[in-house]
Amino acid sequence: MHFKGRTVFAFVMLTMIASVLVTLTIADQMIKPDNHSVPALSAAAAEEGERFRLKEEELTKLNAVLELIETKYYQKVDRHELLDGAVSGMMSSLDDPYSVYMEKDVAQHFSESIEGSFTGIGAEVTLENGRIVVVSPIKGSPAERSGLLAKDVLLSVNGDKLDGLNLQDAVSKIRGPKGTKAKIQVQRAGFSEPIQLVLIRDDIDVETVYGSLRPDGTGIIEIRQFSLHTAERFKQELAKLEEQGMKGLVLDVRNNPGGVLPVVVEIAQTFLPKGATVVQVEDREGNREKTLSEGQSKAYPIAVLMNNGSASASEILAGALQEGAGAKLVGETSFGKGTVQVSYNKALGDGSLLKMTIAKWLTPKGNWIHENGIKPDITVQPPGLYTVARLALAETLKQDTLGEQVRSVQIMLRGLGYDPKRDDGYFGAETAAAVKKFQSEHSLPATGQVDKQTGEVLEKAVVKWIQDEKNDTQLHEAIKAVSRK
Repeated sequence: MHFKGRTVFAFVMLTMIASVLVTLTIADQMIKPDNHSVPALSAAAAEEGERFRLKEEELTKLNAVLELIETKYYQKVDRHELLDGAVSGMMSSLDDPYSVYMEKDVAQHFSESIEGSFTGIGAEVTLENGRIVVVSPIKGSPAERSGLLAKDVLLSVNGDKLDGLNLQDAVSKIRGPKGTKAKIQVQRAGFSEPIQLVLIRDDIDVETVYGSLRPDGTGIIEIRQFSLHTAERFKQELAKLEEQGMKGLVLDVRNNPGGVLPVVVEIAQTFLPKGATVVQVEDREGNREKTLSEGQSKAYPIAVLMNNGSASASEILAGALQEGAGAKLVGETSFGKGTVQVSYNKALGDGSLLKMTIAKWLTPKGNWIHENGIKPDITVQPPGLYTVARLALAETLKQDTLGEQVRSVQIMLRGLGYDPKRDDGYFGAETAAAVKKFQSEHSLPATGQVDKQTGEVLEKAVVKWIQDEKNDTQLHEAIKAVSRK
């Protein structure tokens, strides 16, 4: 990929950045043979290379500060930490959540994640206005199982507040060894009080593609992220479905936070006619470069199933297929990440990594979806049980109790068919009656109160309900969309 005469090597990314640091998930990037190289400068840039270096007075100032800290500060300091802090400060001054500096150990985890192997809570996060915001929970991860949602704000982890921390420091508190517990306080839109979720850190499933064929001939391919081997796996699953006589295809990218750019391009062009635009990249001078399809269109109808956690590369796929292949987009408005990052580490020389926004990406028709997302053709909100906050009971809930935990219980009961008549967070007589009915039908003491045992059984019933495909209204609407043609 070229920008104003310079060839960009390293990684070209379109992801929700440092989320990789939490989940050790991947970032959207363009991988070149030497993926740690510094971009080659144009002849003009080489001639005036000195312009990009520190002037003597600037260097003098930095050296003076360094000397003062090392000789006058009341405690001894680590020189490497000072340098890391200086670089982090420069990146922070850009006021761009997608431009970050990663120290050596974090950069190492980032590199490992590109291969699709990682451990963590399984949530892609970013920094917005000084707050740690969830981009998307990875499907099948501890984050998803606990009920963490896109747009949730993480307030604290195991009692440590995250407000005001830079992304790297916040992520270091969230990450941890497999099997360890993370008690996370979450602020969620529509809830007056913070929600507490308890997650057990774990290995994240490295498989990214799952295909199946329904009896009606509709093929479903779920893409959980775009890692290095996803395109190969996708083609294998698609070929199987086509050999079985697939009549229509649903691509499920819900909660897919992004991935490797050439991979999503390779997948998208499977459905686009040769020469059609897959994606455009625009630099700061307004110069645009189009990536053109080498594939061919398909005869069967296609739908892309997405939600608030579908970000970056998922949005590239949705935009390309909507505008170039006539695909129907079903579900919710996507996350809205429309910038491109490049990562460099060879230039830094110590194993650390710098990731910086260098351009924006546009849909084939030139639409920039940043911060707005892509709106679906067919809007379908998920059932309440998909988004209800999980329970974290510190005490038994009983009549006249008031709070968000009660509200969650009420939403769960209603979704399971035990109508409490209200979902305002007040534990009234109707709620007690619904609890008693649930307890009686699940071999629990019919006390009408929600203790730890009842809470656990209630949550298991919710998980079972969610896992039952017949309750997935978004998926069923997507299937209808490819059956209508």
